[in-house]
Amino acid sequence: MATQPKPSWLSHVNKQGEFVRKDSVFRNTVTADGSSGFKAEANRYHLYVSLACPWAHRTLIVRSLKGLQDVISYTVVDWLLTEKGWSFTDKKSKCSLDTVNGCEYLREVYALADENYQGTITVPVLWDKVKKTIVNNESSEIIRMLNTEFNEFCKTPKQKALNFYPENLQKSINELNSWIYPEINNGVYKSGFATSQEAYDEAVTTLFSALDKVEFLLSKHRYLTGQQMTEADIRLFTTLIRFDIVYVGHFKCNKKRIVDYPNMWGYLRDVYSLEGIAETVDPEHIMKHYQLSHKSINPYSILSIGPDINFTEPHNRHEMME
Repeated sequence: MATQPKPSWLSHVNKQGEFVRKDSVFRNTVTADGSSGFKAEANRYHLYVSLACPWAHRTLIVRSLKGLQDVISYTVVDWLLTEKGWSFTDKKSKCSLDTVNGCEYLREVYALADENYQGTITVPVLWDKVKKTIVNNESSEIIRMLNTEFNEFCKTPKQKALNFYPENLQKSINELNSWIYPEINNGVYKSGFATSQEAYDEAVTTLFSALDKVEFLLSKHRYLTGQQMTEADIRLFTTLIRFDIVYVGHFKCNKKRIVDYPNMWGYLRDVYSLEGIAETVDPEHIMKHYQLSHKSINPYSILSIGPDINFTEPHNRHEMME
């Protein structure tokens, strides 16, 4: 009997059964003046993304909020992640073939950038169509490039003026990112991919302690740092929007749902209602990717029926004062 290939995420699990995410490798930067070797230009750069992936979702949100839809193109990979990795298809809703490089799999795109690359194949990928290489595959760095380096090309003066990492809030944003990333963004994965009870117990306890902390912060003001939305909110939002849809059930993060947190639930609907955000959220891709790609968690590929969640319910977050 042939042995089943191990799911790719198991290569990130240590001997204690803990999920440990590997660092991104391509870390170049696009700059407005081109001093980095990658100059910000319209129609030069292309994003490879998954609508299911919270890390890739960050880049689509900033691209939309900054009005860069006509400046930076993108390709959506198949929501089904197999042992061969991310692939391209035009047979599924919102997915498309790779019209930039003509590749069948995302790993081929990585090989074009570095034929000796042996690392993890991840999304998002920021591709330079001129130099024909990957600029960066670290979402936290890509969103900062989109935030400031393409201002010349933003659709409107209002979008050009948006700054999700303003100097006066950088210390607060960095502090928030320092615990929201490991304890919440990655915490759901540490819980869901744990292969020992001890690893799961530690991860899920830390996760909900961090969510309680967020709930307290959001009881004080509209966004994480006050009345202004920042990158910390964008980074948190992509996890929260997936939480009740898949993380509660699929990743066993079921102590509480986001709808059970009054302030966080209102905050989630608030961010979702901002112009340009809802169009980046695709529950079908999210549910199908997680539940049908992770065979070791869901071996019979049963797609759950719910939950029924209305992200457009009214909220009063805009009435909150400092």
